[in-house]
Amino acid sequence: MSGREGAPSQGGKSESRYNLLTSLVLVSPLFLIYQIGVLITWPLYNGADLITRLLIEKSNLIGYLAINVGAVAILVSIAGSRKGKDTVRPAQFVPLLLESAFYAFFLGSAIIFVMARLLRMAPPQMGGVLGNFIMSAGAGVHEELLFRLLLMNGLVMLFEGLKFGKLESFLSALVFSSTLFSAIHHLGPLGDPWSLWVFTFRLLAGIVFGVIYWYRGFAVAVYTHALYDMYVLIFRG
Repeated sequence: MSGREGAPSQGGKSESRYNLLTSLVLVSPLFLIYQIGVLITWPLYNGADLITRLLIEKSNLIGYLAINVGAVAILVSIAGSRKGKDTVRPAQFVPLLLESAFYAFFLGSAIIFVMARLLRMAPPQMGGVLGNFIMSAGAGVHEELLFRLLLMNGLVMLFEGLKFGKLESFLSALVFSSTLFSAIHHLGPLGDPWSLWVFTFRLLAGIVFGVIYWYRGFAVAVYTHALYDMYVLIFRG
């Protein structure tokens, strides 16, 4: 397996191509688009972004902005801690977009085929072009952060600590995190109505995102997810 940001090196090329510092820098535009844009689309927000919902409902705008400035400061400090270990490579942004767009196009086309031909469903329309664009950015950042970078990594370390083999740990974490990823889309007032077919193909999409994250890194998974959502919701919606 190839190396991942924030995880033990596994001998591949991904870690040297998209290191942690470069990933944080490249992902930051999507983070800013969503965190600012959600103030326009509210109460429409990404389901995995429970912190934003809590902050806006329990705090005022100044408090929300202050917390987000603090989050950015933490990211900057993390990036600073990598100085000397990693090098920011902005020239990788275009290759990153091209690679992510390639994955997103084929995954999005497959999902649209399943929805239109097998499920007889149209892609959901949440909040017009602008709203879908902002929600797509949020999905890329927050869902990959929660379900892949944090949950999947944490589960791999847990299973390895329980003496599972490396492959068994990876596969177990991949399936478990992808199942939760699919399930959360059916929860809450903005959740989809329950459907086994919908749950299953979103589970499979989560597995694809997990594999991309594991082998190609966090930034590729984030942009693949965001571009996939934009393709399905905006360009083919």
